[in-house]
Amino acid sequence: MVSIPEAPLGSTGKTIPLVGFGTAQFPFGAATEAVKESVVHAIEVGYRHFDTAAIYQSEEPLGEAIAQALRLGLIKSRDELFITSKLWFGHAHRQLVLPALQTSLKNLGLEHIDLYLIHFPVSLKPGTGFPFSKEDIEPLDYEGVWEAMEECQNLGLTKSIGVSNFACKKLERLLATAKIPPAVNQVELNPVWQQKKLRDFCEKKGIHITAYSPLGAKGTIWGTNRVMECQMLKEIANAKGKSVAQVSLRWVYQQGVSLVVKSFNKERMKENLDIFYWELSAEELQKIEQIPQYRGSRSEEHVSEDGPYKSLEDLWDGEI
Repeated sequence: MVSIPEAPLGSTGKTIPLVGFGTAQFPFGAATEAVKESVVHAIEVGYRHFDTAAIYQSEEPLGEAIAQALRLGLIKSRDELFITSKLWFGHAHRQLVLPALQTSLKNLGLEHIDLYLIHFPVSLKPGTGFPFSKEDIEPLDYEGVWEAMEECQNLGLTKSIGVSNFACKKLERLLATAKIPPAVNQVELNPVWQQKKLRDFCEKKGIHITAYSPLGAKGTIWGTNRVMECQMLKEIANAKGKSVAQVSLRWVYQQGVSLVVKSFNKERMKENLDIFYWELSAEELQKIEQIPQYRGSRSEEHVSEDGPYKSLEDLWDGEI
């Protein structure tokens, strides 16, 4: 079993495993048994951070897998795991945050989670599910929703709070009124979308970054094959006797951020953990820095003339 290194979460005193296991399977809710089986196996091979969200409909099978892992003796205590979940856009209203987290805890069968994130810097009309229309999109009440997130932490229902998909200006806006700063910003990050400006900003502010889509999320509605088909990564992988996936994950790891990777294939689960005992050279890192950049998860469905974001530049603070 692989032992995964951990990183400190800002000034919280908590730590986060540097490699986590994703549970988003599209279409959402379509493969609950596969999620459960895969999580049990992931615990067996060494994964300890599990990432879910209300919208993924994977909280329940994740909770069942945790219970099974405890019964099987794969872990002695739930506290050996780090569980992240996320607030759905339709619940991103001050009065709906606490009930949403309570529902997630019920789904997971847990008394608390380790990290609760605002999934996206946007709200929908209260109670709106997925899919949604552009008419449902509303501006996020940064101050009110974050105060409710802080309440969740103060009540002990989550050990840390954070955000996802927040660019620099949106983080600045949140930090302006936050009593508890976000511990984490979970964003798309891989060799084809390196996010240097955002990484520098978060480092200065003490916000830890977790990378999603570190392999480009091929096969999802938001993903591309640009990482796995990148010629430069293929050349480096061949020279090192590694896979393209391992080179990409190692690159993310060497940036000092954590990552969440998803594969329900047992061999690839192990392969994705074989990134700790070798490294990319300065020359290889320099080559990767030259890769043309492309944001995969553009979220055009959040852009409309009548909504809070009139353009992709507006949504991503010019980082597209």
